[in-house]
Amino acid sequence: MNSLPLPAVLNLLDYDLAALLAWFSEQGEKPFRARQVMRWIHREGCDDFDAMTDVAKALRAKLKEQAEIRAPMLLRDSLSGDGTRKWLFDVGDGNAVETVFIPEAGRGTLCVSSQAGCALDCAFCATGKEGFNRNLSTGEIVGQLWLANSLLGAAKVGGDREDRDNGRVISNVVLMGMGEPLANFDNVVAALRVMLDDHAYGLSRRRVTVSTSGIVPAIDRLREECPVALAVSLHAPDDALRDRLMPINRKYPLRDLMAACRRYLERAPRDFVTFEYVMLDGVNDSDAHARALIALSRDVPCKFNLIPFNPFPRSGFARSPAGRVRHFAGLLLEAGIIVTTRKTRGDDVAAACGQLAGRVRDKARRASACSLQTVEEVFS
Repeated sequence: MNSLPLPAVLNLLDYDLAALLAWFSEQGEKPFRARQVMRWIHREGCDDFDAMTDVAKALRAKLKEQAEIRAPMLLRDSLSGDGTRKWLFDVGDGNAVETVFIPEAGRGTLCVSSQAGCALDCAFCATGKEGFNRNLSTGEIVGQLWLANSLLGAAKVGGDREDRDNGRVISNVVLMGMGEPLANFDNVVAALRVMLDDHAYGLSRRRVTVSTSGIVPAIDRLREECPVALAVSLHAPDDALRDRLMPINRKYPLRDLMAACRRYLERAPRDFVTFEYVMLDGVNDSDAHARALIALSRDVPCKFNLIPFNPFPRSGFARSPAGRVRHFAGLLLEAGIIVTTRKTRGDDVAAACGQLAGRVRDKARRASACSLQTVEEVFS
């Protein structure tokens, strides 16, 4: 259950079903009323209590007095030439986050943000260069999905329901947008429960993916509390290089991370972990790096998703040539590892992997020591 302070007016997007049931019980209402309201909010995309026609009139009046359905405000809507759509949402106090919808044949994937900025300061990621302000609330995370369905014109949502206007549906959700999801654990898990709930979006655990830079204690907690598909941002085959690219590795080195992945698979909805690997020219893309990755992942059922680096100003990195990426993939394939190469989508509107930056009032000062301190405060 999501533990939240109780403001004068409650935002019902902040509550998973367990929390909503508890609040309705405090109001003297029967449990089925909470489920009714949840279906109206998430399956029907309704933000008007008067429109909830099968909810008792007295309850509707009570809800109007004590609650609201408030998603982040849309600031900008950008459409890529390849059909990718990026939204900029205002989350207050000078902060804005980005959400991306990627349409493909047979599915539509929504990439959701979990923090305003990111404190982990990975060297190749535009979000980290913006700094860190705060965790998003459950309502701000779920609100991205709620708004995306509305903006796409979807009548009802869920894994197999078709969008009534254009045949597209948000069938998959990936928490790969701005922020480190597992550094905002409680709010993210509550949001996951809403996404999975049959009274809300009804998504399969296999179709909801959490991506992490490798916070080992949080991976173990996710395994116990809400196992969904897991993606790990790996990006290097050894500690020395990963320490340089991803400061979090100094706290949770590769040996500990691989052990956590093996533990996670005991309860995961998929029988593999996805390792995300951004291809940086002359940095992590040599034959030796490929062989080291093969050795590193030998005991972890996995697939690799190779990601062409998407440039951003002053990054200091370049994209590996296409031929080098193909050769690198071939070495992994020869070792019996499943490999995909991510097709770059939305880069003309800065919606591609690693490009999301939004607008963040930096409170983290982004030094590596501060990044690790932020994680230690949450998981010590």
